Amino acid sequence: MGVRGTRPARTDRRKPKQRARPVDTTPGLAARLGAVTLIGAVLDKGEILEEGRLGGRPEDRAQARTLAALVLRRLGQIDDIIRRFATHAPKPPVNHLLRLVTAELCFAATPPHAALDMAVRATKQAGAPRMTGLVNAVGRRIAEQGAGIVAAQDAAALALPGPLRAAIEADWGAAVTGAIAEAALTEAPYDLTPKKPDDAAALAEALDGRLMPGGTIRLAPQGQISRMPGFAEGRWWVQDAAAALPAHMMGDVAGRRVLDLCAAPGGKTMQLAALGAQVTALDISKRRAEKISQNLERTGLRAEIITADALTWAPERPFDAILLDAPCSATGTLRRHPDLPHRDVARGLPALIALQAQMLERAFGWLAPGGRLVYCTCSLFKAEGEDQVRAFLERTPDARLSPAELPAMPWAITGGCLRTRPDHWTGEGGLDGFFAACLVRNS
Repeated sequence: MGVRGTRPARTDRRKPKQRARPVDTTPGLAARLGAVTLIGAVLDKGEILEEGRLGGRPEDRAQARTLAALVLRRLGQIDDIIRRFATHAPKPPVNHLLRLVTAELCFAATPPHAALDMAVRATKQAGAPRMTGLVNAVGRRIAEQGAGIVAAQDAAALALPGPLRAAIEADWGAAVTGAIAEAALTEAPYDLTPKKPDDAAALAEALDGRLMPGGTIRLAPQGQISRMPGFAEGRWWVQDAAAALPAHMMGDVAGRRVLDLCAAPGGKTMQLAALGAQVTALDISKRRAEKISQNLERTGLRAEIITADALTWAPERPFDAILLDAPCSATGTLRRHPDLPHRDVARGLPALIALQAQMLERAFGWLAPGGRLVYCTCSLFKAEGEDQVRAFLERTPDARLSPAELPAMPWAITGGCLRTRPDHWTGEGGLDGFFAACLVRNS
C-alpha cells in the first residue's frame, strides 16, 4: 500500500505505445506522397527519377512520376516563388511538399482548393503535422499571387542550375544555351520507330501522329505505352527521333555482321535487325540485356545478345560494321529526364571521356578492313562528341571520317557529323541532343 500523499511506485518504466497515425485513403493522396518521395530521392540523394522505387497501384506510381517530373522541370521557378513567402526553407520532406503544391497551383490544372487540401493531408501523412499551418498559409498566398509571379519570371533563365548552364554555354554560347533551357521546360513528345518503314504512314494515321523527317512517328505525350495500337504486335518501339538517326549512317547493312555496343534497351539493335543485319548486341548489364531480349521477342526480330564488359570482351572475328552508343553524360536528353539537370553530371565527366576513348579504340580494332564504325553519344558536350572524334582521328592514321548524309535533315549535319540539340525542331516539339560520326577503317 502506498504512503498517503505519495504516488505508488511505477514498476513498468516503458513509454506508453504511441497511437498509430490513421492512414488517409483519400484518392490522389498516395500519388502526392509518392511524388514527394521521388523528389527527395533526386534532390537529397542524387538518384535518378524512377517510379519503380514506389509501391502501390500502377496508376498512383505513374501519377507520382508525372507530378515529380513537373516539380523538377520547373524547380528554378518554383523555388523562386516559394522564397517570396517563406523566409526560411523547411527541412525535407516539408520543403518538397511546398514545391509540389506550388507546381500544382502554378503549372498544373489542379483546382486550388484540391491542391491545398492534398498538401495539408500529405504533410500530416508525411509525419509533420505541426507544419500543416505553414504549408497551408504559404500555399494560399501562392494560390492568390502565383500566376502573376510566373508571368513576370524569365523561365528559361531559371530552368537550368548554374553549373550545368555554364558548362553548356562554354560549348554553345549564351543564346543557344537559353534556347536549350527553354526547350527543357516542355515535356518531350513520344517518338516511335516503325519496324517496317513502309508501315510508317499507316501507323501515323492509326496513332493520330505525325510522320517526321527521318521516318519516325511523333505523338503527344499520353498514357500507358503498352496499350497503344501496334505495341503488342511489335509494329514499333519508342525511340527519340535523334536517337534513330545513327543507324541510318551505317549504309546498307543487309546480310552484314554488325555489332551494337552498349545496346540496351535495344532501339538501335531492332533498327539494324529490321534492316537485315546479322546483329550482335552487347551490354554490360544483365538486367538491361534482358530488356533487349524482351523487345526483340515482342517485335519478332532476331539478334545475338551478349552480356559482357566491352573493355575485356573481344570478338572471335572482325565485324563489317559497329555502332557504339557510348556511355556519356546524357545531357542531350534533359527534355525527357528532368532529374538530370539536378545531378552533378560534370563531376563524372573526365572519367566518361576517358572511357569513351578506350571503347572507341577497342571497337575500331574489331572492324574488318573497309568496315564502318558509327560513334555516338546523347551528350551536348563537345568533349564527348566533336572533340572525342577529332582526337581519335589525330592518333589513328588508319581511320578516316566518312561524311554523314541525311537528305531529309541536312541541317543536322555539321562538319560531316550528326549534331542535334534540344532547341532544334522547336516548332515540332523539339529533339534530343545527339552527336554521331562515321569512321572507316582503311586497311
